[in-house]
Amino acid sequence: MTTTITEPPGRTERAATTTAKTPRRATSARRRGDRRFVAACLLPALALFLLFMIWPTLNVFRMSLYTWSGFSPQMRFVGLDNFAKLLDDEQFLRAFQNTVALLVVVTVVTMGLGLGLAALMTRQKLPGRNLYRFLLYIPNVLSVVVIAAIFSAVYDQENGLINGTLRALSLDGLQQVWLGDQKLVLYSVAFAMLWQSLGYYMVIYMASMASIPEELYEASALDGASAGRQFFAVTLPLIWETLRTTLTFFILSAINLSFVLVRAMTGGGPDGASDVLLNYMYQQAYTNSSYGYGMAIGVVVFAFSFFVSLLVSRATRRPPLQY
Repeated sequence: MTTTITEPPGRTERAATTTAKTPRRATSARRRGDRRFVAACLLPALALFLLFMIWPTLNVFRMSLYTWSGFSPQMRFVGLDNFAKLLDDEQFLRAFQNTVALLVVVTVVTMGLGLGLAALMTRQKLPGRNLYRFLLYIPNVLSVVVIAAIFSAVYDQENGLINGTLRALSLDGLQQVWLGDQKLVLYSVAFAMLWQSLGYYMVIYMASMASIPEELYEASALDGASAGRQFFAVTLPLIWETLRTTLTFFILSAINLSFVLVRAMTGGGPDGASDVLLNYMYQQAYTNSSYGYGMAIGVVVFAFSFFVSLLVSRATRRPPLQY
């Protein structure tokens, strides 16, 4: 006689459900542990970002509404008066014009030469191109202060490289006071900015161009496209996203670069001819003891940088190309 043991109704289903829920609970617990770990890793960086980036930026906006010498404990709230004074400040307007001029000229020349040299190094079999790339990249390795010292020596009126070379070639009439002439000083600073930045962006564009399949150039060559046509029809569209990124990055970094070079080479002179926004802000906040007024200039720099970045991003937007 055979005895059959029958499970109580529902016990089998409950056991299967419990078994299915166990891996889910383990997975959920693992995910919570991963989130805690990621949060623990991000928290120090986030705290430093808030402490040294967000709070100082907000403090600049707050201090722009006050009149304060920077040393006295007395602060007086003046609202938007500091910004109203900027509109009547001729030196501020001059510094703003110089900043815009440097951004436009140096950005156009740097991006244009960087693209041209990158295409030349990548598409043409130049002898010693690795040496050229190395020599062009060296300035980016040097400190900006070192570059300012180098060009201060190069532009020296008596013993500088340029005037010394002109004197040796009996071209004394072409000698100039490169950092003392109001008509030339801004171009002298612009050339130093170009020399410092060109190699870096050339290398970035070379890396981007090297990833373009050779078959695209071969196909365009079979269609009769010249080297120039290939650059504008093949190379430029396929590295457009890289160009957009570097363009925005250069504009933002050029604002800081111009300040360091101007501060170290000319101090804004002669007679404010080479002054830029950040240098004028520094003078007002830390030299003329007009800290609130200087912070108002800082707010203008912040808004200007944000507006230019947004404008460039919108103006250069296009559907990405894939290959």
